[in-house]
Amino acid sequence: MKKLPVNFLFLCSFLILTGCSSAIKTEEKRIDEKQLSILPPEDLYGKLFFEVQENDSLFPDSKTFVDAVPRLAPEDIRKKYSEDQPETHAEMKAFLNQNFKIPEANTNYKTDSSSINLHIQKLWEVLKRPSDKQVSGTLIPLPNPYIVPGGRFREIYYWDSYFTMLGLQEDGETETIRNMVDNFAWLIETYGFIPNGNRTYYLSRSQPPFFAKMVELLAEIQGEEVYTEYLPALQKEHDFWMNGSDNSELQAYKRVVKLPDGEILNRYWDDKDTPRPESYREDVETAERAIAQNPHRTREEVYRDLRAAAESGWDFSSRWLSINGNGDFNLYSIHTTQIIPVDLNSLLYNLEQTLARGYELEAAPEKAEIYRRKAKNRKAAVQKYLWEEETGFYFDYNFKNDNTTGIYSLAGVYPLFLEISEEDQARRLAEALEQVFLRPGGLVSTPHNTGQQWDAPNGWAPLQYMSIEGLRNYCKDQLASEIRQRWLNLNQNVYQKSYKLLEKYNVEDLSKESGGGEYPTQDGFGWTNGVYQKLSKEE
Repeated sequence: MKKLPVNFLFLCSFLILTGCSSAIKTEEKRIDEKQLSILPPEDLYGKLFFEVQENDSLFPDSKTFVDAVPRLAPEDIRKKYSEDQPETHAEMKAFLNQNFKIPEANTNYKTDSSSINLHIQKLWEVLKRPSDKQVSGTLIPLPNPYIVPGGRFREIYYWDSYFTMLGLQEDGETETIRNMVDNFAWLIETYGFIPNGNRTYYLSRSQPPFFAKMVELLAEIQGEEVYTEYLPALQKEHDFWMNGSDNSELQAYKRVVKLPDGEILNRYWDDKDTPRPESYREDVETAERAIAQNPHRTREEVYRDLRAAAESGWDFSSRWLSINGNGDFNLYSIHTTQIIPVDLNSLLYNLEQTLARGYELEAAPEKAEIYRRKAKNRKAAVQKYLWEEETGFYFDYNFKNDNTTGIYSLAGVYPLFLEISEEDQARRLAEALEQVFLRPGGLVSTPHNTGQQWDAPNGWAPLQYMSIEGLRNYCKDQLASEIRQRWLNLNQNVYQKSYKLLEKYNVEDLSKESGGGEYPTQDGFGWTNGVYQKLSKEE
């Protein structure tokens, strides 16, 4: 593994992470770094955290407070809160403003450029963050510069970053790509996995494992030695997802599920079963509704399923929900941890293929063969459990009920994108994409309109890209071209009206904005920028 550049200031940050003692300086005062530790906000701020997050009049977005930067050491803030005991709305607001630097979403960046491609090139600098110099609140310091998605998302995000890198590649930003891959390798080395994002409240879960695809992208630019350079990190990530695979007693343990005929596949999971700090009120309300509908459920089960859906990146979607007697999907029916997802297992197949390639290049043929065999076995299990011959589509699999969920979603294109499908399967998948998903603005994430953001009427850049590339892998070029043009046209039309690129788009009614979910549509936006640059600059 290539050693990451470490300057003195970052070394200080690293010492903070490992509990060593020195001093750093904030804007307001010098703070003993022993008082600043890598803790989630509920542990940093105690009672104050719960008082703020349970009060929806203080911050409409639950993520705002957990991203706030403390002006004093957290223990000093806790002491002051206990002494001052602010009660009214005005008193609480004054206390928070006095003791925290409250973040604002950067949603107002515009350009007078008529070129969307030039706008994106300028946005890279707007969205770029320098290496982090100190621990501040919940932010986990990273050793190298990185790109954030934008809006309320002020930190790096795992799976977003692959699609952002596609655009960085088109714009010749190789150094930025390398820095981001090095950051992810550092996170794996430090924590044993890549968290959802570089926040302490994300340290109990990951996101869809695209690190192998990032390494592949960098290898395209800098050569095959990249595979061996990042081989230890790739191996460690695989170990994280397969933790528990050697446990013969349990059907499911963390992210591993053992199926009746001995196959091993994976699910999304979260190591905690409490409300997400960044969505605290919303999770508490969902758990209350879930228990009202089904008294046999526990709050902990609901919280775990909500968190596992967050690990999937599809938070939230009909993929994880049950349909009721009225034909509706309710968030309180969430049961993510019962589901073996097609996207996750396709990505792990790709990770195993990448490990085999890395070990071949490292002249370790025995290890390479181990991972070729693992990939082969996973591919067979995906075909056996997740492909539905009757409908000609890949569905997620509910291992508790021993059947596919029957919920159409664009997760079904991952076997095309990662070349798991056979030729006849690709033909039938292409037919389904055209008949079930194709809309005026591109592909809809699912055909179900549930009020959740990963359902109709929304379309998302990464899903368009993987669908287009997946179809091209099997020479379905005409449909790929049609999807590409519809998506680019939609992006261009919205940009011409607003000079913005959005997190998601309404692909059904092009006169309306996207919606659904826990927060308003964000602009910026990392993966939309990346996919647009990649698709629009094709010859």
